[in-house]
Amino acid sequence: MFPSRLAAEFCIAVRYGIFAEGRFMGKVLDEWIADSQEFVHTKLPHLIVIFAIAFFLNKLLRIVTGRMVRVAERHAAGRGRIAEVKTLASVIRATGLAVIGAIAGMQFLAALGVNLAPLLASAGVAGVAIGLAAQTIVKDMFNGILILVEGQFNVGDTVKLAGLAGTVEAMTLRKTTVRDGDGTLYVIPNSQITTVANLSVDYSVATINVNVDFSANPDQVMELLKQIAMDVRNSEEFKNLFIGDPQILGVDSLKGSQLIFPVLFKTLPTKQYGPMREFQRRVRLALEENHLLPGDPLRVYGVSGGADAAGSSQHSASAEVRPPDPTTLKPQETNPFSGE
Repeated sequence: MFPSRLAAEFCIAVRYGIFAEGRFMGKVLDEWIADSQEFVHTKLPHLIVIFAIAFFLNKLLRIVTGRMVRVAERHAAGRGRIAEVKTLASVIRATGLAVIGAIAGMQFLAALGVNLAPLLASAGVAGVAIGLAAQTIVKDMFNGILILVEGQFNVGDTVKLAGLAGTVEAMTLRKTTVRDGDGTLYVIPNSQITTVANLSVDYSVATINVNVDFSANPDQVMELLKQIAMDVRNSEEFKNLFIGDPQILGVDSLKGSQLIFPVLFKTLPTKQYGPMREFQRRVRLALEENHLLPGDPLRVYGVSGGADAAGSSQHSASAEVRPPDPTTLKPQETNPFSGE
C-alpha cells in the first residue's frame, strides 16, 4: 500500500505542480497523452499485423528451406549434392530473412513518423556505388546460384572449367575449387565459368589406336584385337567397369607402313584408364606372340621384281647389296652451307 500511495501522491503533485493544466509543461503532458492514445488506437494494430506477417513469413521460409535439405538427403546422388543443396538453402534463408527484416523495419520507422525519403535515397545511392564496385562479385554469386540450381556439376566430379581440368573439391556461390592431376589447386570465380565439360556424367568413351605393320593380315589383326578386348572386358578386375562390349572399328587409316585399328571402350564415368592400360599391355604381348610387327612410320620398304629367271637372279644379286637404311645414316658432320 505504501508504494501505491507514494505513486498516487507523485501523480497528484505532478498534475497540480509544474504539470498543472494550462501551464506549459501541462500542455506538453496533455499532448503526450493524446499522441499515445492515437498511437495505441491507430498505429499499434498496424505494427502488430506487420510483425505477425513477418513472423509467419520467417516460419514459412524456414520450413521450405528445411524441406529442401530433407528431400536432398533422401534422394540426392551423393554427399556433394547434399552439401550444395544445404548451401543453396542457407543462402535463400539468409536472403529471405534480410528482405523480411528490411521491410518490417521500414514499416516500423514509418509508423513512428520517421521520414523514409532521405533514407531510401541514401540507400539507393549506396546500392549503386556498391553495385558498380562489386559487380564481379554479384556476377559470381548469380552464376553460382545457377550452377547449383541446374546441377551442372557436383563436388567430386571431373570437369573442365575455364580452360582448366581437374576434380571439383569445393563449391560456394562465389568460387569453385578444382584440383588438377598433379596436385595443383585452382580457384575459379564462378563468373569465369561460361562452358562446363563434365566428364563424370553417365559414361566415358575411350579410343585406343593400335598401329600394326602393313605386312599384317587385317582380318587376323581384328580377330586378335577383339579377343584381347573381350578378355579385358570379362576379367574379374574390370568387368564391373564396362557398360558395353568393346568395339573394333576395322582399319581406320593407312599411314606409310602403318595400319591403324581404333578400339572403343565404353565404361563408367572416368573409369576407362585401367582397362586401357591392361588392353595395351596385352596387345604388346600378343603382337610378339603372333610375330606381328607394330607400325613404324620410319620403316622403309624396297620393292623390285622381274619377268624371267634372269630378272630374278638380278633381283637376288641386288638384294645382297641393299642401299643403306636412311633411318640408320649418321647425320652430316659438315655444314652444307659453309663446308665446315
